Amino acid sequence: MAASPYEPQDGESRLAAFLGDGGDVAVYRAMLLIRRFEEKAGQLFGMGLIGGFCHLAIGQEAIVVGMRLAARETDQFIASYRHHGHLLASGADPRAVLAEMMGRRGGISGGKGGSMHMFAPELDYFGGHGIVGAQASLGTGLAFANAYRGDGRVCVCFFGDGAADQGQVAESLNLAARWRLPIVYVIENNRSVPGQEGELARRGAAFDIPGEALDGMDVDAVRAAGTAAIARARAGEGPAILEMGAERYRGHSLADPAKYRRKDEPRAAAAPDPIERQRVRILDAGQADEALLKQVDAEVRAIVADAAEHAAQSPEPVAAELFSQVLM
Repeated sequence: MAASPYEPQDGESRLAAFLGDGGDVAVYRAMLLIRRFEEKAGQLFGMGLIGGFCHLAIGQEAIVVGMRLAARETDQFIASYRHHGHLLASGADPRAVLAEMMGRRGGISGGKGGSMHMFAPELDYFGGHGIVGAQASLGTGLAFANAYRGDGRVCVCFFGDGAADQGQVAESLNLAARWRLPIVYVIENNRSVPGQEGELARRGAAFDIPGEALDGMDVDAVRAAGTAAIARARAGEGPAILEMGAERYRGHSLADPAKYRRKDEPRAAAAPDPIERQRVRILDAGQADEALLKQVDAEVRAIVADAAEHAAQSPEPVAAELFSQVLM
């Protein structure tokens, strides 16, 4: 099969291939790649080619891209089961991610993890976790290891507003504060629990952990807040909480029709689409014209189409590998 159109060029890392030069057009492309990838995943799920559960984060692309821009390449990411974008933002090949979601041998976890449980430690990406809030305690452990080694790395731990009430989250905050661990907790508040906007940023107050609530639909705001929090953690000043308000345009999972949301609910109007916001910013600043942005979209669609074709052609896992890389 032909080389992936996503392959890095001239010795660049996969993360550099994803982020480009970090300018506004490159950021637009990165967010658009995540959006088009998840749209394709939704189509494949509807066709029965992706089994089990599939949780999309369409509308939340600015959070992961902004934090990726704020972090160093060697900083760790760990997330929930709604994590396709986090993995792509860590530099994973879309071919391998989509193959994993389709349960194929060429998947990033050998076809055993599916949509929810993908790992790429070689990219400093530590999952995808199906247990709500599990990544908080595991991410805190990663930060403890960083502090123990004194390697200057910071763990960025993502979880949703629904996970913020888990007991292990509070225990993790307590330990991270006591040991001043290098970790930033990012609460992706997509309002699955109404009425908590701005309140979640204060969850660390009892442990003297600073928190900030911000617009998670604005990639520049995310990048700025993430840069400050990561720098603080790297300097040995301890953890921070960033509550990022965002919209999730789909239901909880693709098995969820989201009928609990009223059709007249003005959610998107209150938080403009992050990709459209970035597009307008680029056009207003004269950094590109519509023709160039359409070309970027075409290139991204080609990458995603190639990933879908590759995944469909990847073989099923063989029985002999069923119990390999599995903790029994």
